[in-house]
Amino acid sequence: MCLNTPKTHTCPPCDERIAFNLYIKINECKQKVCFLRKKTNSRNNAASANSTKIGVGPINTPEKNSFLWNRPNTYDFYQDWRAARIAASESAKTAGFIQVSDLANPTESEKLAIIGRCRDANLALYEAPAADNLRKSLRQFAERFDLRIAERHRSAGEQGIVALTESNAPGQKGYIPYSKRKMNWHTDGYYNAPSDRISAMVLHCAQPAESGGSNQFLDSTIAFIRLWDENPDYARALMHPEAMVIPENVEADGSVRPASVGPVFYGDPDTGRMQMRYTARTRSIAWRDDPLTREAVAFLQSTLEGPDPLTISLKFKAGQGVLCNNVLHDRTGFDPKSVDKSPRVMYRVRFTNRVKGT
Repeated sequence: MCLNTPKTHTCPPCDERIAFNLYIKINECKQKVCFLRKKTNSRNNAASANSTKIGVGPINTPEKNSFLWNRPNTYDFYQDWRAARIAASESAKTAGFIQVSDLANPTESEKLAIIGRCRDANLALYEAPAADNLRKSLRQFAERFDLRIAERHRSAGEQGIVALTESNAPGQKGYIPYSKRKMNWHTDGYYNAPSDRISAMVLHCAQPAESGGSNQFLDSTIAFIRLWDENPDYARALMHPEAMVIPENVEADGSVRPASVGPVFYGDPDTGRMQMRYTARTRSIAWRDDPLTREAVAFLQSTLEGPDPLTISLKFKAGQGVLCNNVLHDRTGFDPKSVDKSPRVMYRVRFTNRVKGT
């Protein structure tokens, strides 16, 4: 089977949940038969050992729990996995916001709806009424999904929540997140050490800008698929353990953030699911000095700038937000003063583990 899938590939129909579940079960059976027929025990053990060695595991797809995303040519399931991921992202693009009655205490059905979307497409948009204590409510919201707040950022405070707004405060002035400038495509915490990588995050709008301040989101697995379909070696190059380097940075207080070296695509330490570490920045970054890596980075950047047809574009209103497994996202520039002269304020909460059940 050719893994260089034409870009016109058609996904299997999955409009109806029953049909989709049937599709999953059929392919699970196919997988088991093919595995028994094609793979000896020794080969399987060797593959598992290699997967453990490089720290990655099965990708987040319920229909292909034995598909190793880091070795797509190991089994003949890439096409099925690809189709399922694309179908899920197509659905997520038009799904809209999940209505949450109480941000601090979502109902079981609201919680399951959010988990379901994060499982299928790595992100869920939600909308909730105004909370009396928004920071406290966001912490309680995170706890409902067993998320471990990871923010030790200089601006996080005791609650581990960062207010992203235009600021000239020490430690914030000069940094793009605290300015009105656009933010290029990135995943959060791409500069963190391997032990502190961000696996999930919340962005919650407290006050939108009157003009600008829109966001775009793209599931990281779609970026992987685009790379693999163009050239499998592009995806492999960005899985190299030294693919991307963020040099050390001296903070305003004199503390030093060490250099961060690692792959773009890697396995979540808890689940082995695909995570992405990426920034489109062109300053204070070093890519592996390799022709394939340079080509892969250029192709990925052009794909994101396209934009990719599965990109979700929106402007959050007050009370709206996203819970995601740290997918790709960006932000347009904005007018710092909003309605009634209030500044744009987005609250950010980062986590070291993925959304529970995804």
